[in-house]
Amino acid sequence: MKRGLFFLPVLIACILMLGAFKRKQKVKKAVKDPPPNIIVILADDMGFSDAGCYGGEIHTPNIDFLAKNGVRYTQFYNTSRCCPTRASLLTGLYNQQAGIGKMTEAEEEPGYLGRLGENTVTLAEVLKSAGYQTAMSGKWHVSNTIVQKNPKDQLAWLNHQKDFGDFSPLDQYPTNRGFDRFFGTIWGVVDFFDPFSLVSGTTPIKDVPPDYYHTDAINDTAVAYINSFQKTDKPFFMYVAENAPHWPLQAKPEDIEKYKDIYKAGWDAIREARYKKMVGLGLIDPETTKLPANNKGEVSWENNPDKEFDARAMAVHAAMIDRMDRGIGRIIDALRKTGKLDNTLIVFLSDNGASPENCAAYGPGFDRPNMTRDGRPIVYATKKQVLPGPQTSYASIGPRWARVANTPFKYAKAESYEGGVHTPMIAFWPKGITAKKGSFSGQVGHVMDFMNTFIEVSGAKYPATFKGKSITPSQGISLVSSFTGKKSGGHVNLFNEHFGARYVRSGNWKMVSLSNDSTWHLYDLDKDKSEVNDLAPANQARVKQMENLWKQWAKSNQVFPKPGRKD
Repeated sequence: MKRGLFFLPVLIACILMLGAFKRKQKVKKAVKDPPPNIIVILADDMGFSDAGCYGGEIHTPNIDFLAKNGVRYTQFYNTSRCCPTRASLLTGLYNQQAGIGKMTEAEEEPGYLGRLGENTVTLAEVLKSAGYQTAMSGKWHVSNTIVQKNPKDQLAWLNHQKDFGDFSPLDQYPTNRGFDRFFGTIWGVVDFFDPFSLVSGTTPIKDVPPDYYHTDAINDTAVAYINSFQKTDKPFFMYVAENAPHWPLQAKPEDIEKYKDIYKAGWDAIREARYKKMVGLGLIDPETTKLPANNKGEVSWENNPDKEFDARAMAVHAAMIDRMDRGIGRIIDALRKTGKLDNTLIVFLSDNGASPENCAAYGPGFDRPNMTRDGRPIVYATKKQVLPGPQTSYASIGPRWARVANTPFKYAKAESYEGGVHTPMIAFWPKGITAKKGSFSGQVGHVMDFMNTFIEVSGAKYPATFKGKSITPSQGISLVSSFTGKKSGGHVNLFNEHFGARYVRSGNWKMVSLSNDSTWHLYDLDKDKSEVNDLAPANQARVKQMENLWKQWAKSNQVFPKPGRKD
């Protein structure tokens, strides 16, 4: 009896302790995890297969780290060009709904304002309303460009010889669209050693150090932002909009040196090597994704009279990506050192496919200088007379290397074929992504999906009105289900239009036409992801049905009316 009395208090104490433990566990479970920090890293004109984790030979260990520990997307879309993609990404809308159907010229139609419209909200504005700190580093390119009426004055401005003030209306700058801090360029094209339209907040930066390189400055600023964010417990949203590897081809000599011999193998050898690597990675199935044949009559690498220039051009392209990747590594390292890495959602993608443009043929003017600040002439290498790489050379990789960069797809930037609109995309979030590390997601996604994705993970709300203006409902679909490895179809229908190039994707069917040819071509992407076999002639009923679908979308999404036209 005495033994029973002795154990009774002990038993009661144990029961009380167990109850307290269970209550403590319930309290722990009731406390929500803090919302993640969010970083968008957007490369500029980077091809689908340029990064190592997407098949490339370019050294990208930090992008590869994100892929190895995150999810790679195999059906993710952009809008085929720089500023339209940025408009769509920032607003969660099709780019015409956001106001940028073409470029940044102000034109008198709702879909062609050349800036983000009043009926839009940016990711920064939405996340800021949910308590996020917000910052941006890099290329803005979604506001109206202020251009001098006298072309000589414009060139003097581009050459840093005259100052004409603001580069865009100040109310269109990032700090007036939700970003607490901004460092970067307001315009799109830059001299990587001495960029035009460089600002901090709204203040022009009139001088840069002698060793300045813009890619480093973009990424080092992002690191500085991360280090400052740790002073509070608030989550942060950061948009890192790289300029690399957009033309002009300009890189540090030591970076070019690493790649000086690689591309002497030529276009076809590099393209085939990338294709084989993609197959080996499991990124593509050779049964459903063929490597399209070269165009008839093209000069072979063996007969190419400009081997030295062309090999160097791609070496500079690779060097620019390599340098960008190292900057991304510093961002990752800063997150790790501040204890932020595990609960930071990082998405990495490109704004469109690699560019086939011969930028030298454009010549100086508008956003292209004709001499450096210290008076050295810039050579526009229309005859490939000087090698690309230094500040005094203006060149691009051209259509043949663009095709390599966009392996295994056809066409390139500005077109609506997969080579123009199909972007590499990686999502990384150790604490929030439960899908198998390094896995692939076939969810059909689009840059406008980031709005709904970030709203879901942050707890923010998309507003019906903002600053007294009604806001166009978001068109995106959240990607969060793909973070768990669940099979989700994503968008059933997707559309695009840019300077006459257009597509409609409905399920596995995609119908597309080129910018210089309005003929519709039809492909079954389940069986032909590289758009090799045109099924339009044998499927005219489907062509008509999908054309009507595209017309309905175009009419309701401000594609029409186009400026200066009544149709």
